[in-house]
This record gives sequence, C-alpha cells and structure tokens, in this order.
Amino acid sequence: MESDEVTEGGVPHQLTQRLDPHRLCMQGTYSDPIRCVALDSEIGVYSRCTIHPNRPSVCREVDASWEYGKASSQCDRARVAHGMAPLTLADWRWRDDADNDDDHPDDNGNSPSSPPNTPIAA
Repeated sequence: MESDEVTEGGVPHQLTQRLDPHRLCMQGTYSDPIRCVALDSEIGVYSRCTIHPNRPSVCREVDASWEYGKASSQCDRARVAHGMAPLTLADWRWRDDADNDDDHPDDNGNSPSSPPNTPIAA
C-alpha cells in the first residue's frame, strides 16, 4: 500500500479510502462527480495536486499531454470530459530555451521566474 501508514513519504492516509483488502484509493474517486480530495482547482482555470510530491503511483503514471514531448490519451479524454480542448505542444512552449539563452538566463545572471499562465490541467 502507498499510504504513509505503511510507506514513509506515501500518500497521506487520512485522504484515502479502502478499495479492497489490498488497495486504497483517494477519497473522491467513487463520488459523483468524481473529484479527488487532493485536487485544488477551478476546472478550466487552474488545477494543482495538493499532495503532488506524495501522490499515488496511479497519478504519477499519467503525464499531461505533451509535457514530455508526447500526447497522453488519458489526459486528453479527461480534458474533453470537462469541456476543455486537449493540450498541444504549443501549450508547453514556455519550457523551450530562448534564442538568446546562454549561461546567464537574464542580464543579472538570475533564473527566470515561472511563467504567469501555465497550461490548465483537468
């Protein structure tokens, strides 16, 4: 089991529910509508996992489409189900190096801050 009761650094146990004798799932997995208890979001505006470093393996296995250079059919289906268009490679352009990047990302040698509008996940 991936719960922090069993595995150090695992999913916070208080956010899980028993699926069967050997497995847990996140609370909200079987609610109507389905909504993970660890999701902080306004669908179509922003979303984030509040336990991202400790998220379960099933969540780690689903990348956002094009985040690592390839589409994710599961991500695409989730976005469409919530009335959003699938992500495209263009949604990740902010990760590309600028044409003038060298050893100093800006004139003061500082790393740039995160982009103001990251892609919206379902």
